[in-house]
Amino acid sequence: MLKTGKSYLIIGGLALVLLLIYEYNKPKQINWFPSYVATHKIPYGTKVLNDLLPALFTKTQQIYRTPYEFLSRSDTIKGSYVFINNAISFGKTDLDELLAWVAEGNHLFLAAESFESQLLDTLHLGLTSVYDNNTVNPVFRHRLTNPMLKSKNVSFEKDYYAAVFREIDTVNTLILGQVATKNDSTNIEAKGSNAVQLPFGNGKITCVLFPEAFTNYFILKEDSYGYTSGLLSYLDSTETVYLDNHHKSGKTFYTSPMYLFLNTREFKWAYYLVLIGALLYIIFEGKRKQRAIKVIAPLKNQTLAFTRTIADMYFENNKQREIAEHKIHYFLDYVRTTFYLSTEKISEQFYHSLGLRSNHSKEEIAKLFAIFENIQKTSHVTNNQLEQLERVIQDFKAKADGKQ
Repeated sequence: MLKTGKSYLIIGGLALVLLLIYEYNKPKQINWFPSYVATHKIPYGTKVLNDLLPALFTKTQQIYRTPYEFLSRSDTIKGSYVFINNAISFGKTDLDELLAWVAEGNHLFLAAESFESQLLDTLHLGLTSVYDNNTVNPVFRHRLTNPMLKSKNVSFEKDYYAAVFREIDTVNTLILGQVATKNDSTNIEAKGSNAVQLPFGNGKITCVLFPEAFTNYFILKEDSYGYTSGLLSYLDSTETVYLDNHHKSGKTFYTSPMYLFLNTREFKWAYYLVLIGALLYIIFEGKRKQRAIKVIAPLKNQTLAFTRTIADMYFENNKQREIAEHKIHYFLDYVRTTFYLSTEKISEQFYHSLGLRSNHSKEEIAKLFAIFENIQKTSHVTNNQLEQLERVIQDFKAKADGKQ
């Protein structure tokens, strides 16, 4: 039975080790979450863009507050305010503050797949979508309309539809980019405008419905960076570019220290091994401690009873002198072991040393040993003398211990 249990443990341990090796070497799955966070290295993060912007513009600044909190605190903020996310919805307070800031001669750059209705109504814009329902993996081709940019058509396959603007007032609206897809069944190309720029007061607003153009995945694709740089060329490079980090789908910070462990493969598996080890310890150690343990009563100390029996025998046989001799000898042993004094020679120096160490005067020590000497010289010790001897010895010990 014991060998069978060990075999099961070995097989289970090997299976666990093989599972850990498999999980450790398994390719890490790609995270396609559209975070658009400046520090994220995942495909839809914007770390590459934020690393390149300082080389393209004179001054850039990361903003981690709401537009109202940022713009309302100073009247000297001038330049371009850039928002990139899969969806942007400011709310009335932030939107009013932004539009007032743009009207003073600044530039608002928005890149998202959808905008709030209040903003669209203010800009007299509407949204629709371009689909290719006859293809499992549709391909959308994006291009910039400005011939001076000399940008190539860029294909993008990660979307099932493309958002575009409808009912554009071409008199007041500048079309910056278009998207198209070809229907395989009819060979008819469906297209629309997905990047526009509109004047607003003394400033301007740029709206791009293709935020993926600013992600790590898109910029690092071959021949795609030209499209992104073309859109960014509409920003004034001589002014400050403010980059929003508040309106993001992904987290801009991590509230739990466990992120450091779970985001690093080595730390993650070390953490899992600790948990597995703790679980195994609880199972096996707890099982061992749950076994019934027989209670064995400890042996009684019979020394005191034996001593009392011997003392009673001495006392009943009128051997008080022998009892007194034993008490004196035990007391001298007590002096040697407690105060580390030799009792071979009893002298005035001995009285003085013992008195200093036992909290007694020299005279008290001399009186005590005088009682010892009288008893030792007496051939017959009475009960009263024996009681007196016991009393003076106990009084000495009590005072030496500080109890008197």
